[in-house]
Amino acid sequence: MRMGRDKGLLEIGGMPLIVRTVALVEPLVAAVTIVGTPHRYTALGLRAIADHADESREVKRRGQGPLAGISRALAATRAPWNLILACDLPYLSAEWLDWLLSRALASQAQAVVPRTRHGFEPLAAVYRRECGATVAAALARGTRKVTDAFKNLHVEPVYPREWRDLDPAGRVLKNMNVPRDYAEARTWWQTRALRECN
Repeated sequence: MRMGRDKGLLEIGGMPLIVRTVALVEPLVAAVTIVGTPHRYTALGLRAIADHADESREVKRRGQGPLAGISRALAATRAPWNLILACDLPYLSAEWLDWLLSRALASQAQAVVPRTRHGFEPLAAVYRRECGATVAAALARGTRKVTDAFKNLHVEPVYPREWRDLDPAGRVLKNMNVPRDYAEARTWWQTRALRECN
């Protein structure tokens, strides 16, 4: 059974996960924008844009998944580098994000993307704005898998061994797909809060 509801709005540590993620990212970047259904997030005080360019294209983009979201984010940005994160990563840390951003700023690649034993992690990665045209072209050709769009990009992979000191438990990129994952994340946050209080 999948989650069945907006994962970003699930409460983790006393607040919606999307709010927690924005608070984590804001000190590290110039601006934060949510790509999704705006009315879900503006009530939380978050800046959001639709994951389609206009209403007439919404039906066309439906079912295109994360690649369409990345395309929309890169089309809307003016920043040379862009951190793109999924809304369901409860174990992210400011230290890890800072490391990833620093790695990107020192890179000559078009995208800096973590690669784990599960493959590339394109929704916890940093992209140059120029990737937008390539991603949009891939979508127009019918590409739906994010990593298929990478074939036309200069991607620099980064590996868990490079950030092991920042994530010794190996959970920073673990996401929430099913209710069991959510329960595990809530327990982890509760245990962490208790440790910090003692």
